[in-house]
Amino acid sequence: MAWGRGGMTDRTVPLAGAPNTRDVGGLVNRYGRLVRPGRLLRSGALGRLIDADVAVLSGYRLRQVLDLRHDREIAVAPPDLLPDGAVAVHLPIYDPEHPVFTYVSAVMLGHDISAYSGLVADGTPAAMRAIYRWFVSGASARTAFAAALRRVADPASLPLLYHCSAGKDRTGWLTALVLTVLDVDRAVITEDYLLSNERSATVNEKIMRAVAARGAELDHVRPVLEVRPDYLDAAYDEADRVYGGIDGYLRAGLGLDDATLARLRAALLD
Repeated sequence: MAWGRGGMTDRTVPLAGAPNTRDVGGLVNRYGRLVRPGRLLRSGALGRLIDADVAVLSGYRLRQVLDLRHDREIAVAPPDLLPDGAVAVHLPIYDPEHPVFTYVSAVMLGHDISAYSGLVADGTPAAMRAIYRWFVSGASARTAFAAALRRVADPASLPLLYHCSAGKDRTGWLTALVLTVLDVDRAVITEDYLLSNERSATVNEKIMRAVAARGAELDHVRPVLEVRPDYLDAAYDEADRVYGGIDGYLRAGLGLDDATLARLRAALLD
């Protein structure tokens, strides 16, 4: 692993069964401080790991693994494979009014997606933007994201890995929040967020070939497999609209006080 002090370094954690896994550390904030490597990992679901992948994760000596999936997603996916010593913590982020999460899971696992015709009719890019707005304004989402950030701020929880199904949306927004608290520039946060497209490209192409073979329209599927700048912007815009900005969202929306934010910085910044 190559960690550097500037730009977008290679922070990939090489897992064959979860290719969209990477170290949140390795970036430099606007004051020149390094986000500490090896303390915080982000990933997709861990049910397809091979023995070599588990060995790689064992090297990080993980204490906790936060699973942001709903029970419905977990029930239809292979069980997560965790290294010894890692405690699984379930913090579901799910809105039954937005079926995007189970749709993404169904697409990724090759399940029947005919039940999601209503979502497709509304437009999957619009549905993705709606779910990112819900990340910010939804009561249960705020509770879960706040709980996740408090765990990240607790040195006793670290090193820690967090994941959802694909490791791009709930995981992506949580990463954006962590990096915001760490004073990383928003442009760098967006660039990091978009890396999910590159890391997942091979898997996504296989998925799209499979769903095309079953007669699905790729224009309906691609938006839920990708991350796009306007998805992330939808969350930022909602924070501006409801809380007057991201700082107001962190404090009033998530209830994070100065002490918690300071602990997070102390835990993750060199």
